[in-house]
Amino acid sequence: MEIIYFDSLKSTHNYLLEALKNGILKPPVCICCDEQTNGIGSRGNSWISLKGNLFLSFCVNLKHLPNNLPLQSTSIYFSYILKELLADKGSKIWLKWPNDFYIKNKKIGGVITIKTNEYIICSIGLNILQSPQNYSKLDIIVDKNELINQFIKKIKKNCSWKQIFSKYKIEFQKSKKFVFHYKNEKLSLQDAELNFDGSISINGRKVFNLR
Repeated sequence: MEIIYFDSLKSTHNYLLEALKNGILKPPVCICCDEQTNGIGSRGNSWISLKGNLFLSFCVNLKHLPNNLPLQSTSIYFSYILKELLADKGSKIWLKWPNDFYIKNKKIGGVITIKTNEYIICSIGLNILQSPQNYSKLDIIVDKNELINQFIKKIKKNCSWKQIFSKYKIEFQKSKKFVFHYKNEKLSLQDAELNFDGSISINGRKVFNLR
């Protein structure tokens, strides 16, 4: 996968999306920058993008994803791969359902994924150097470029959804202390049950938090 670096972009997500639509870039490719001026968060919110943190967006063809990966759970899949990489380096990072990175009880980053044509775009923001108010940052020191390269290498290994899910379902218990936004509701995860396809069963209904 080609990795392209920029000093500053409005948004790695929007840049990659437009470049793909206009035929400037083709998957697989990864866009990274040192600073975002108009980063995108979940539910259409902005992501406060302080200089020096990790901002990247990459795209892969659907045919290159594991056959058993539910497309609605690609955020969990890619998030957990990065989380595991950082945990192996000594971080206490954990993944709140479905796609938020946490240290203890504070958010340090998140992931959004979209399907367009025959490929998936995944965008990641992670506070590795500094954090805005009410957020936190990574608890270990990492070399950003090295981390990006290691992450891309792990993606290429194409590990199965079953392998990722078997580990994530244990960590899911930490999410039960929290709430999540679903449409116009704020729902507690306390009594939620995680399903194999990455959805949760809560209050008698099945919920996919698509991001």
